[in-house]
Amino acid sequence: MEQSHYLVEMNHIYKSFSGVEALKDVSINLKKNEVVGIVGHNGAGKSTLIKILSGALRKDSGEILIENKMVDISGPKTARKMGIETIYQDLALSGNLDVAANFFLGNEKSRFFFLQNRLMKEEAKKILEELKIKIQSYSVPVDFLSGGQRQAVAIGRAIYNKAKVLIMDEPTAALGIEETKRVGDLINQLKKQDVGIFLISHDIHDVFDFCDRIAVLKNGELVDICISNEVTKDDVVSLIIKGTR
Repeated sequence: MEQSHYLVEMNHIYKSFSGVEALKDVSINLKKNEVVGIVGHNGAGKSTLIKILSGALRKDSGEILIENKMVDISGPKTARKMGIETIYQDLALSGNLDVAANFFLGNEKSRFFFLQNRLMKEEAKKILEELKIKIQSYSVPVDFLSGGQRQAVAIGRAIYNKAKVLIMDEPTAALGIEETKRVGDLINQLKKQDVGIFLISHDIHDVFDFCDRIAVLKNGELVDICISNEVTKDDVVSLIIKGTR
C-alpha cells in the first residue's frame, strides 16, 4: 500500500461527553514544514481535537497515524515520546526559574548528584540561538522576560525535546505587534527544521499570516480546510459563522 506523505493523520475522530457530541467524524492532516490553523467559535471542537492529539483526552473512535504508523496516544507522556509537543496559552513555565531551569524542568542534567548548571545553560542558549532568539541574561527568572521571549523559551524547550509536531494554542495572545512578528519569525524557523505545526487562534490576521492551510470547525464538525492564499478572510469568517462561504 502506498504510504502517505503526511506527518500526522487524524481520521474519523469522534468524541462525546455525557452524550454531547464534541467531535463528529473529524479528519485532519499535517505535513512537515507546514502550519495548519484550526479556527472556530468557542465550543467548535478545536481544543477537544488538539487534546486528543496531545494525549490529554482519549478519542471514542477513529484513528491517528504519525509518519504512517497507527498509534495509540494514551497520555501526554506517550505523545511526547512520539515527538508531539504542546505549547498552551499559559506556556507552562515556572516564572521563578531561569531559562535553563525551565528547559530542563523535570529532566535536569546532573553529575555525581550535582546539577550541571553550566551545561544546561549552554544547551539552552544553543537552541535559542539556532532559533535566532536573543536573550540578554540566561540567569534571570523567566517572569522578568517579555511575553515574546517567554513564548520563545517554551518553543525552544519543545525543540530541545525533539518535537516533530508542535501544537500552539493562541501563541500571540496578549503580545504586541513587534512580539507577534517575532513569533511569526519563530514559526518560519521551525518550518525550516521540518516541524509541522497545528496553530489554534481566534485572530484571523495571525491565521492568514502564519498558516499554509486553515481548518474550520463548527459544532464539532469539520466544515472545510482551505489553502490560505486561495481564500479571503471574509470567506473564513463566513465559514466560522455560517458554515458556508
